[in-house]
Amino acid sequence: MKVLALAVALCVFSSPAFAQGGGSYSQAEPGFPQPSLDMMEPGTVATARLPQLENVSFKQKLNAQLPLATHFRDENGRDVTLGQYFNGTRPVVLAFVYYSCPMLCTQIMNGVSRAIKVLPFTPGQDFDIVFISFDPRDKPETAAAKKTALLNYWSAQNQSGAWHFLTGEEPEIRRVTSTAGFFYMWDERSQQYAHMSGVLVLTPDGRLSRYFYGVEYSPKELRLALVESGQGHVGSVVDELLLYCYHYDPSQGRYGVIVMNLVRLGGVLTVLAIGGFILAMRRQERQHMEGHA
Repeated sequence: MKVLALAVALCVFSSPAFAQGGGSYSQAEPGFPQPSLDMMEPGTVATARLPQLENVSFKQKLNAQLPLATHFRDENGRDVTLGQYFNGTRPVVLAFVYYSCPMLCTQIMNGVSRAIKVLPFTPGQDFDIVFISFDPRDKPETAAAKKTALLNYWSAQNQSGAWHFLTGEEPEIRRVTSTAGFFYMWDERSQQYAHMSGVLVLTPDGRLSRYFYGVEYSPKELRLALVESGQGHVGSVVDELLLYCYHYDPSQGRYGVIVMNLVRLGGVLTVLAIGGFILAMRRQERQHMEGHA
């Protein structure tokens, strides 16, 4: 009963989860000018896009299976397959970045690190983190330097085995990113990649489970996603009850409260409370009668 009460309280009093964008989130890479009214035809303010962003998108492909046989190199230069990071028991937090990115990719990695820092789960034990560079010019040495800098900044050196920074060749990169709905392009003028920002949560067998957009990720939503994607391997009874209160909305890329389930939980809690009160009163009455016998 205490566990149920705690779960209801968490559902009622937890703040709305923060997420940016929806199933086709768009955000210009730093260095690209923002469209001005002078660049747009009348009536196109809401839909105008810069030419370098025409083929850039990040669309949800929920339940799609990543190509786990795809080969990459890890930060130590070892040849690995993507499937090595999906052991059938732990979900995976994954993001597409490139290690020479001047700003946005570092923000994505910091956003992931910030959210993970306050999770009640242990990286490497309950889940793993994988970053895949979509720049074929990135090499293991670049990946290793980025990993060292990130873990040092967040004082997470003891979790090194749970963080994986991969590099690869163009065909393998494209195979994985296109499966995940992540499309990007090189801009010659700025000498940068145009790409969207976000993070994925995958099931232990490598299926795309949840998408979160932007560069800041709600620890509460990431926790729910890991519990749900973990298929019973991650989280406690309270986490499972929280999932009864919340439902992932793909159109918003976030979890929302299920009002009817919350009402049902409240009703169950009320019935249990009344039943407990009645039992306590009967016990007290029985003790009173025995005391006067």
